[in-house]
Amino acid sequence: MQNYGKFYQKSWEERINHISQNEKLTKEQIQILKNSAHNKSLGDTMIENYITDYSYPEGIAFHYLINNKRYLVPMVTEEPSVVAASSHGAAIIAKAGGFLAKTSERLMIGQIILESVEDSAKLIIEIQKLTKDLLVVADQAHPSLKKRGGGTRWLKTHILAEDLVVLNIAIDVQEAMGANMINTMLEAVAARLEAVLRQQVLMSILSNYATECLASTTCKIPYELLSKNGFAGEIIAQKIVQASRVAQLDTYRAATHNKGIMNGIDAVVMASGNDWRAIESGAHAYAARNGQYKGLSTWKISGDYLVGELEMPLPVGFIGGSIGIVPLVSLNQKLMKITSARELEQIIVSVGLAQNLAALLALVSEGIQKGHMRLQLKSLVIAAGANVAEEAVLVDKMLQADKRDIASAKKILTDYRKKDKNG
Repeated sequence: MQNYGKFYQKSWEERINHISQNEKLTKEQIQILKNSAHNKSLGDTMIENYITDYSYPEGIAFHYLINNKRYLVPMVTEEPSVVAASSHGAAIIAKAGGFLAKTSERLMIGQIILESVEDSAKLIIEIQKLTKDLLVVADQAHPSLKKRGGGTRWLKTHILAEDLVVLNIAIDVQEAMGANMINTMLEAVAARLEAVLRQQVLMSILSNYATECLASTTCKIPYELLSKNGFAGEIIAQKIVQASRVAQLDTYRAATHNKGIMNGIDAVVMASGNDWRAIESGAHAYAARNGQYKGLSTWKISGDYLVGELEMPLPVGFIGGSIGIVPLVSLNQKLMKITSARELEQIIVSVGLAQNLAALLALVSEGIQKGHMRLQLKSLVIAAGANVAEEAVLVDKMLQADKRDIASAKKILTDYRKKDKNG
């Protein structure tokens, strides 16, 4: 590998030249890097060793009716059918009266791990005596949070192993996701513990398992709205309930069930400038909270209705981090017409349930591939070299020929252009 020493100290132009020369990039490849670098100053602000911007498409999902308020929902994703499925699921639920969504307290958990503990029970008693003082120390480390009505709420301790004790501190982070402020507060508490108790601290870090920052949503759909492909709505509802049951019983199915939910959730989290990796890790931990990994959503029959429910940790922010510096995030907040992190949580969890409904509805009525196929073929023919004007015709020809591979797409495109040229 070539020497890239102190790459971060170079200007953007120098970085591009350095990579181009060392990796022997073609003129076309160099131009791709340059053309994709849309905001160099922002990129340098956000990450290290910035060279270019890697873009994902953003679309709008429609038909969301949540707590009697209608929303447009920006979604950032590279996967075909996600936005369409989201709108489809939301439209069905809107006809049934929409979603009822709510949130719990917005508390994040910070952890301080103490190691080399000789007497765990004794140490916990000593920490409990210091609880009030430790909470004050944490709040003093970030006084502006306390002034805004946030700050510490409680401190709990428990034994992890004979030599390990953990302190969990719950912090109200207000409208931010709060990672940096939490870590600052934890480090202050850790320093006090080391000074007063002479206790060795292994680490101080927030947890992304935000069990004190939950969002939930429900919907109630009459059978008649579920009729599809000759199946009665009641039959479709029963099949969805059974599919939901399988996701509670089988981990292999649960993983894919939850991936479908996260298709929608991640897309909105990204569009809102939040950390989708944190949301993913917390969601999957929550899915396994009872000792077995299960589907996050549940569907059941109540009278003549299909009732869906989804609850999960959603510690998203409305301010702070990349939210405040990426212009598109502010625009997306305006499109959603949201005014708080709680409202954003309610939208995101509702999108997850709508996405889940659309996926299950497709699975039990026609199979998932039929709904995906046209959008997948669209990507395939573009990759084969079709332009926008040729795209729809080529997709139809691929479907007629029952072909799904890039070689067939290229041949069909070549044949089409020859025929078009010859009249």
